[in-house]
Amino acid sequence: MKIAVTYDDGNIFQHFGKSEAFKVYEVEDNKVISSEVVDSEGQGHGALAGLLESRGIDVLICGGIGNGAQEALSEAGIEICAGQEGNADEAVEAYLRGELVNAGVTCDHHEHEEGHDCGGSCGSCPGCRPQIMFEGKNAGKVVRVHYKGTFNDGTQFDSSYDRGEPLEFTCGAGQMIQGFDKAVVDMEVGQVMDIHLMPEEAYGMPDPTAIFTIELANLPGAEELEAGQQVYLTNAMGQPFLVKVTARDESTITFDANHEMAGKELNFKIELVEVL
Repeated sequence: MKIAVTYDDGNIFQHFGKSEAFKVYEVEDNKVISSEVVDSEGQGHGALAGLLESRGIDVLICGGIGNGAQEALSEAGIEICAGQEGNADEAVEAYLRGELVNAGVTCDHHEHEEGHDCGGSCGSCPGCRPQIMFEGKNAGKVVRVHYKGTFNDGTQFDSSYDRGEPLEFTCGAGQMIQGFDKAVVDMEVGQVMDIHLMPEEAYGMPDPTAIFTIELANLPGAEELEAGQQVYLTNAMGQPFLVKVTARDESTITFDANHEMAGKELNFKIELVEVL
């Protein structure tokens, strides 16, 4: 197996499309046997997937990455572990221990205006605006909605009405699950809509790679956990992520990092309250 990491002076470089180098690790029997730093050959984000595929890369560990690059890497059969930061070597070791989870971070800062270097924080140049995923009258606008979410048996799992405060988000920017976002993009203020979402439009199907087992000796305090409990773990870069305990025996504990709604069909009543 080969693992590539976007690389800069020992650390994970944060923008896939601008990465000038990758550190490539050769792995056998779940151990790193060799590594080398390779030049990206000056290719932009649209061609880097082909470069990695040509080098036989199986896994990419990176910081931010655009949707187009993610699709190209997926088509090439390369697993993506995005949203990572810190030391590259430590990240690879964490991945091999099953402790690294794909955070799905999308990089929106590779389209800055020429000569403009805001560091990704000004909010006005193209690279700092939210990336709009689809078109519609409300796309790119901040909207406020009330909603009620239920399962197919009618059980309510969430409601902004009960909280007494509408939900505010940028429509079409991927801040909401896809089906919810698409429903709001063409709604009129005051309109109420009922929608039914399959898992592919909501939280997706469960990912078997997000289920992992750890030796109890490597996780102090885990011996007190029981199946069904939800806890936060921290990866090698100090980033917290929520997991559910699925099993524990005398020596190991198994966690599931899939979203609790993964694989579920969801229903929403949505009311568009305001477009800001």
